[in-house]
Order: sequence, then C-alpha cells, then structure tokens
Amino acid sequence: MKAKRQVKDISQSIFRRPGRDIPAGIVVFLVALPLCLGIALASGAPLISGLIAGMVGGLVTGIASKSHTSVSGPAASLSAVVLTALEVLETFDVFLLALFIGGLIQVILGFLKSGMIADYMPTSIIKGLLAAIGLILIISQLPYALGVELDKSRLLDYSQSFFSGVIETGALVLSSFAPGALILAVSSLLLMIFWEKTALKNVKWLPPSLFIVLFGVLLNQTFKFLLPALYLDGIHLVHIPEINDPTALFTFPDFSAIDNFQVWTYAFTIAIIGSIATLLNLEATDNLDPHKRRSPPNQELVAQGIGNSIAGLIGGIPITSVIVRSSVNIEAGAETKLSTIIHGFLLTVSVLFLSTIINLIPLASLAAILLLVGYKLTSYSIITQMYRKGWSQFIPFAVTVTAILLTDVLIGVLIGSASSVFFLLRGNYYNPFYMEETNPGSKRKTIRLELSNEVSFLNKPAIKRILWNLPKGTRITIDASFSSYIEPDVLEILNDYQTTFARENAIDFTIVGLKDSYAPSNEVVIDKPAVINRADLKKPANVLQYLKEGNKRYADGNLVSRRFQNKKLKDFIKDVPLAVVVNCIDMREPLNMLLNTGIGDLIPLKAAGTLLDNHLVHTLEIACREQGAVLIVVLANSDNHLLKNALKRVLAEPTSPFSPLLVPAIEAGYFSPERFRSEDLSHWSDRLARWNAAQAQTKIVHTNAYLRTHINQGKVGLCTAFFHRKDGTIDFFPLYQPTN
Repeated sequence: MKAKRQVKDISQSIFRRPGRDIPAGIVVFLVALPLCLGIALASGAPLISGLIAGMVGGLVTGIASKSHTSVSGPAASLSAVVLTALEVLETFDVFLLALFIGGLIQVILGFLKSGMIADYMPTSIIKGLLAAIGLILIISQLPYALGVELDKSRLLDYSQSFFSGVIETGALVLSSFAPGALILAVSSLLLMIFWEKTALKNVKWLPPSLFIVLFGVLLNQTFKFLLPALYLDGIHLVHIPEINDPTALFTFPDFSAIDNFQVWTYAFTIAIIGSIATLLNLEATDNLDPHKRRSPPNQELVAQGIGNSIAGLIGGIPITSVIVRSSVNIEAGAETKLSTIIHGFLLTVSVLFLSTIINLIPLASLAAILLLVGYKLTSYSIITQMYRKGWSQFIPFAVTVTAILLTDVLIGVLIGSASSVFFLLRGNYYNPFYMEETNPGSKRKTIRLELSNEVSFLNKPAIKRILWNLPKGTRITIDASFSSYIEPDVLEILNDYQTTFARENAIDFTIVGLKDSYAPSNEVVIDKPAVINRADLKKPANVLQYLKEGNKRYADGNLVSRRFQNKKLKDFIKDVPLAVVVNCIDMREPLNMLLNTGIGDLIPLKAAGTLLDNHLVHTLEIACREQGAVLIVVLANSDNHLLKNALKRVLAEPTSPFSPLLVPAIEAGYFSPERFRSEDLSHWSDRLARWNAAQAQTKIVHTNAYLRTHINQGKVGLCTAFFHRKDGTIDFFPLYQPTN
C-alpha cells in the first residue's frame, strides 16, 4: 500500500502542470538535439552516442531525479575527459566499461551523502558559472545566427576556450555569412524580446521558444519558394543521422577489460568530475527556479549514476545535469520534471522516426533562443548586482567568469573557488573581534576587545597584530563572553601575552568570559565597564544611523556584548540617553539587543498599538527637554497580537463596538471592516501597525509646540520604524521633514 501511495504521489506531482511542461519539453528537445550532436563531436565519440546520452538523461535520469527543473544530458564539461579517455583506452567499447563503472561509483557517492558539497559553494561562484555559460552561449551561437560555415568539428564545442580560433572565426564571419540566417535570427530575437506586447502572449500553450522554432521553419520554407537566395539548407539546418535498423543504435561495453587499470582510473575521473559538475549545475538551476525549490543533491548523484551506468551499457557518453538545457527549460515555463522526461522521449522518437521533419529546423532559430538565454544569464544587471555586493563577492565572480572562458567549466570553477577562499581567509583575518576605545578623552588608552563567536587559527595573525602593537601603559580588556569556541593556539597566545609581554610593557591586560574547558590558569575580573564612544552622537541623523547599524549587527549575529554586574549599571545612566523609542505593549523583545546599544542609551515608552494620547506626547517632550534625548522613534512591529485580536473580533462579532485600536483607521477611511476577510488577518495587522505609527508621528508634530519647534530646527529627530519578528530586522523610515 505504501509503495502504491508513493507511485500515486509521484504521478500527481509530475502531471500537475502538463499545459506548461509539455511545451517546455518540446522546446528543450529542440535545443538539446544539436547540443547532443555537438558534444559528441567535441568528445570524439560517435554522433549517435550523444543522442543516446540525451535519451537516457531525459528518460532514466529524469525519472530517478527529484529535481523539478534540472535537465540531464551529455556534458560539455566532460568532453575533454572523454576525448583523452578514448585516446588512452583506444576503443569505444572499453570506454563504455569505464563509464558504466563510473556511474556505479556515483551511486555510491550519493548513498554516502557526498552531495553536501553543493551547500558550501559560494553564491558568487554560482553566479560566475551562470554568467560564463551565458557568454559562451552568445559567442558560440553568433556564427549560427550569421550563417557562417564553421568547421563541423568545432560545432558547439564548449570544452574549448572560446578564444581559440578567434582569428580564423573572425575571418570567416567577415568574408561570408548567410543573409537568410541573419534575417531569421534578428526577427526571432525581436519577436521574443517584444513577446509580451503581442497578441501571442495570450496563447498559453505556445511558449515563445516553440513559436520561434515553428516560425523559423515556415520562414525558411517561404524563402525557398519566394526568395531562393535567402533559403537555408545543408549545414544551416539541424541534421539527425538516419537509423534504418534500431539495433544499430547500441554499442555494448567490453567487460573483458575489467582488470585494466586505466579503465578504473577514468571511471573515477568521470565519477568525480561528473558529480562536481552536476552539483554545480544543480545549485545554479535551483537559483534560476522561479519557485526557489531545493533539489536533494544526494538523490541527484544517485540518479546521475544510474543514468551513466545505463549509458555505458548501451553506447552513450557521460551525463550530468546541464545548465544550458536547464535554463532553457525554466525559461520555457517548465514546472515539473515531466518536461525533462518528454524531452528524452522526443529525442528517442526523433532518432527513430522523425529525422526528416526535424532536419527542416534552421540552426539560426535555435541560435536566437540561446542568444536570449545567454543574455539573461550574463546581463548587465547581474554584473552590477554583484559589484554592489562588494569586492569580496565581485572579484570571485569576475575571476570565475574569466577563468571559465580561458580554460573550461571545471577548472574555472576551481580557480574561482580559490579566489573565494582567499577572501574568506582575509575576512577571518580582519574580523575575529569587535574593538572599541572606551574612554577616548582619557590620557591612558583603554581598549575593549570582544572576540567573535568562533576564533580559529585563521584569526591568530589579526589578534597578534593588535596586541603586540599596543603602546605601553595601555589598558585592554578581552571579552570572550560570546565565544562558543576558541582555538587552543589562540588561547596560548593570550596566555603568553598576559604573563609575559603585557607585564614587561606595563599593559593592564584582563580576560573575561572564558569557559572552563579552555580557560587559562590566571583569569582576572574586569574592573571597569565599557562605554560607547558618544562623540559623534549629538545629532539626530547620527543617532538614527547608529541605531540602524546596531540592528544590522543584531540581525547578522554580531552583537556587542553589554554583560556587566548590576552594581555597574549606575555608571551607564550618567550619560544622557540617545533616543526615546515608542513601541506597542505587544512587543516585549529587548530594545537594547535589537538595536545593539549600551545600557541607558534608550528610553522605552509603551503604548497599545503605538497610538498616543496627549499624556504620552507630553512624556516624549520631557524625555527630550529634560533628559536630553535627540531622537524619537515610533516603532511598530509585525505579527501584532493586539491588532490581530481586534481584527478577529471584527469577524466574530461584526455588530459589536470596534476596538479603540482600530477606530482611528476606520474613521480615517483607511480600514473598512465590511471588506475585511479572515485570510487578510496578518496582512492587515501589519498594515494597521504601520498606519498607527504614522498617525502617532503626525500627532507628535501637531499637538506639541516644543517638539514641533525643535523638530523643525533639526535639534530633535522624529521617525517611524517597523520591526520584523521573523528575522529581527528593523526598517527605519526617513526623519520627518517639516512642510512649508
């Protein structure tokens, strides 16, 4: 019964969106067809082996995989391996044995849960892989869009650097091209770019890519009869070898070579490189998925291993998840793996029965589809997005793109990963702690250094650099309260510094918060509390920025520790507060932690629903006039239970009086109880929380002359903010600006 139920669930999930998956499968088939042939050519293998690999990738791997949108087939990243293996092993049937064994090794890797390597691949590398593939697509498809007759041995060969043969290719492009191919490619691109502005967008079963293929066939046939000079034939069309005898499709492995050491060497090579390529492409495909679904990597390795073993048994070449076909699949609107299975089925049917019809498709049509896919993978917006993330993200991204273009996919990813590791090490070097000078006005320099959550041997250089460069007479306190682990080497450095260098250089060195499991023998207690540097926190805008940065540190997990004994708290209230924060009584999260401020920096003021009356507004005036706060923050919060309960009463008791928390919004026409529905509960509770905060801001300005005057003069700042309970972040809105 359980097995039947699982089969039923799988069939329901596969056939959930056939209206989108079937057309997408057709489009992927049309794109995969020349790719299978081209990669077989680049690998030095029989052409039919590329088609067999595509068939197995769609029908076998597609069924075994749990990825919704990933498409498997012959892989350009392995073409160089296949080419070398065929030279060393000499015969194709011996190579098939290596492929069969390599597939079994992949299955074992899947069961050993080796797929977790994908979780450690940085996003910058994945983005770089996608961008490089996009550039390779554009460069490789331009000759087909122009109708340039390149040597067939270089047909869609992504294993080579696209720089190789540039002079030769450029000469061919300049000397001759097919005008019909250029017209077809340009018109196809324009149709796809402006698709949403045409009536064709209303035909849901007809995706743009499929229409372009049909359009290309019809236009080329029109050229044949009306404009023969523009007609495309021969190498400008898709070409499938004719199969007269189905048994001639298959080649079987030579098991007598099982004891050949080279067979096992290439079996492991295929398994390792194929697995890494699959995991990279799988991660990239999941990033492209509009639903952002996650594919189980270990199951994918098992599926790829099964596919490669079967391909080895019947005469195929290595299979991996492939980003080009997967991105086309997603672009065509695929929702489930039914599209992958359909593409494999169509490859099988086309090889057996439809070679004459398929051979009518111009390569320029497929080139137009791939040119647009390539542009989307490497668009200007993606490059600028990575640039805005900073050098630590942009440089690995750029290095990955450049390295892939100059070498191949796998080597390029490894080079990009190395650059990413460099920035990781660099980040660990510079960010093992938070440091502040606690009394900058004092003659004696006093430093407080808080160690990060984990302090490894990578942090040793930065810690040594700081400690050994302190001037004589410095007072330094190291706080390890937030550290869950400290490398023994670091502990030894701290102990040596405390017992030797600090004493010899009159440095007052103190360590607190160390756990017993790794605490040095001499632990002393801190004798002075740390305080924040308040020199620049006199203006409202500066205080607001300080609170923004504090919340970011909180959300990122980089808290500044403020753990001191209660008897020390009196030292903090000697300084004036920085801000007064009005928030709802529903919000009981500690403001000092959310905003990462020191004790006494904030004056909290509670009001149900953040709705203020005259007394609370007058309290705000006293906080600013008497206690010196220079910023007022009206802080609303998500998932407000008070507002939710008030809204629930609207649904349960529609004739009863409305809660006072809702009355202002109802009277202002912002909220209509008659149109409120239960499914809108969370949405409206958040909207009302924001609206109430805005109303509180308006009330503060219009009902209190002192605050209005000081706000207009810029002496006191006023703003609203919204706290997201889900992730701890706070959205701060701009300071209130008076209107003339």
